[in-house]
Amino acid sequence: MTRPDDAAALPGAVADAVRAFAAHGADDPDARLVALDFDGTLAPLVDDPLAACMAPAARAAVDRLAAALAGTTTRLALVSGRNLADLAERSEPPVGTYLVGSHGAETGHVTADGLDAVPLELDAEQADRLASLRAGMADAVAGREGAWVQDKPSAAVLHTRLASAADTLAAVADTDAVAGRLGLHAMHGKDVVEVAVVETSKGEAVDRLRDVVGQDCGLPDGRTRVLYAGDDTTDETAFAVLGAGDLGIKVGDGDTLAAQRVADADALAAVLDLLAGLIEQRR
Repeated sequence: MTRPDDAAALPGAVADAVRAFAAHGADDPDARLVALDFDGTLAPLVDDPLAACMAPAARAAVDRLAAALAGTTTRLALVSGRNLADLAERSEPPVGTYLVGSHGAETGHVTADGLDAVPLELDAEQADRLASLRAGMADAVAGREGAWVQDKPSAAVLHTRLASAADTLAAVADTDAVAGRLGLHAMHGKDVVEVAVVETSKGEAVDRLRDVVGQDCGLPDGRTRVLYAGDDTTDETAFAVLGAGDLGIKVGDGDTLAAQRVADADALAAVLDLLAGLIEQRR
């Protein structure tokens, strides 16, 4: 049953939007996808990415929601810029969760036996460009304290959270220049610039997941309704593909295409608790 405090921490408009997303009508295709960013959304941003973990309220709400979804046609997904293995380790996702890593370049599904990942293979040209990219970005951070580069299977990421303002500007400019020389797109986020040799986005990943969930629920011809929550500029591509019946929730400040906004991971936990309660009530 819905707990009395499930919606207490939420603005009325947000709670109403969650109820509308969860509601079922005669013409409803009856498939749902709850897709959530990780860093800055479920997990507070930290200086060391390897120290990130879900906020306690978010952890409890994700686990409650996953349990409530068992036997339904609603699915849970985590969609992140982190590489897939790192996302799985940091998030400890419940069984049944779909995982999207590297902004959509990597995908997997959490089973009772572990992570079932789709292998990512680069062709020779992509591998050569990735090697050149990593070398160029290593030069971009050389001598700039606090700026560092993270390697991913199909990308390299400049981190500047611990760098001075001057070193950040210089490292970002050099990274953009490297990307430009290689004909690659630089994705700018909060204290990060990611350059990938595989072109993708969270928006493309969410659209693909719609089809996957429909197939998984035996409703290939029905539209899967999506709730997406994220905090960063890279999440705007996901908000951009949402349409009628979907729900976008921006976590934190900043311009957004999302229709609703909550303050932080604890407020998003209240959203997930409300949704879980509504599903529990229907069972």
